[in-house]
Amino acid sequence: MAEQTIRFDDGAAYEQMMGIWSRFAGEIFLDWLAPPAGLRWIDIGCGNGAFTDLLVARCSPAEVQGIDPSAEQLAFARTRPGARVAKFRQGDAMALPFADGSFDAAVMALVLVFVPDPAKGVSEMVRVVAPGGVVATYMWDMLGGGFPLDPIYDQISAMGLVATRPPRMDASRMQALQDLWIGAGLEEVQTREITVHRTFADFDDFWTTGLKSPALRPTIAAMKPGDVDVLISRVRANLPAEADGRITCSARAHAIKGRTPG
Repeated sequence: MAEQTIRFDDGAAYEQMMGIWSRFAGEIFLDWLAPPAGLRWIDIGCGNGAFTDLLVARCSPAEVQGIDPSAEQLAFARTRPGARVAKFRQGDAMALPFADGSFDAAVMALVLVFVPDPAKGVSEMVRVVAPGGVVATYMWDMLGGGFPLDPIYDQISAMGLVATRPPRMDASRMQALQDLWIGAGLEEVQTREITVHRTFADFDDFWTTGLKSPALRPTIAAMKPGDVDVLISRVRANLPAEADGRITCSARAHAIKGRTPG
């Protein structure tokens, strides 16, 4: 597995590639959380604000703080409607710039596998949430075929090539999430799977959207042209199209929630 750093430096490209998927899963995730209005939220690893925007639109929060290491992603987040409520700042998921008990709910949307020390990230979520508050995440099932770009990654692997992946994909397993949440002292821990679908106009739409991935883009750019042609053919063959050319793909996320003691 490649160890290159994945740089999220284009909020608009990320929106087309993953922001849409994130909102599809985020809608179901928020239905499941069913939070009351008026909570103080922190969205850790908020990226370009896709989930933050959803949170503001649906949950009538008293406060939302979005934290992310990417200045470019945060700049995009600040252009969204949710920025009328949400505040965004650069920060590290393993060292949150807030006092203990500052929030009623802490969430991570599609982030945990990028945190070098997931246990430290979860402990920071717990630290900044007041007693009785909610700590929750949803993360693509990276090792079980749930990632939206698996149709491309699977064929790269089948060709004997290595693609850049997040550093802690093991943290996406449901058992790993349960171990992290229970190990952090959270109570009333519950889990669920979230399955979503997205339809692309045709194969070219799917392919060009996938190439906006900050992990896939440099991987494919470094391939020999002939290998890229083979990859495209293999991916196309494994994505059945409808009569009008449309392609519908599915993705699956693992979600978990718990409450801080007290």
